[in-house]
Amino acid sequence: MEAGLLWFCNWSTLGVCAALKLPQIYAQLAARSARGISLPSLLLELAGFLVFLRYQHYYGNPLLTYLEYPILIVQDIVLLLFVFHFNGNVKQALPYMAVFVSSWFILSLQKWIIDLAMNLCTVISAASKFAQLQYLWKAQDSGAVSALTWGLSAYTCARWAYGDIGTLPGSAELLQITSAFQE
Repeated sequence: MEAGLLWFCNWSTLGVCAALKLPQIYAQLAARSARGISLPSLLLELAGFLVFLRYQHYYGNPLLTYLEYPILIVQDIVLLLFVFHFNGNVKQALPYMAVFVSSWFILSLQKWIIDLAMNLCTVISAASKFAQLQYLWKAQDSGAVSALTWGLSAYTCARWAYGDIGTLPGSAELLQITSAFQE
């Protein structure tokens, strides 16, 4: 019974993550605006996803425990490019992309770097959510923010908290998972 439930949790999370940012992207395209979306929040979220993916890959953890992260990273990159596009400064995305690509290699130069980055992921994730909420509070306008994306994120967060407790080896991963309430 528990194995079946874990299987369902894993595959349903992958399915939800495959579509997680699509309502947000659609809302942004429909509004033809990035209003309500915090650029710092999106960049912090992307950094946290990248660190978590690199950490899992570095330590050779089972692919099913982190397969949703490449999917989320691609969707965040698309969302980020739309934010830059609707803000009228697409060329400013290039330095950010260069930093993210180079950080993939820098993170694995030494074991202590990837371990430190993973331990900071919880703080990065929390800072991302705080930045988004602060931006919404300050702007008093949700603009192109998708409530469906936030709802789907709540499901994936609950699934990670339940499903990965028995499959991931370390407490750093567990802390990251339980605090990874996506945009």
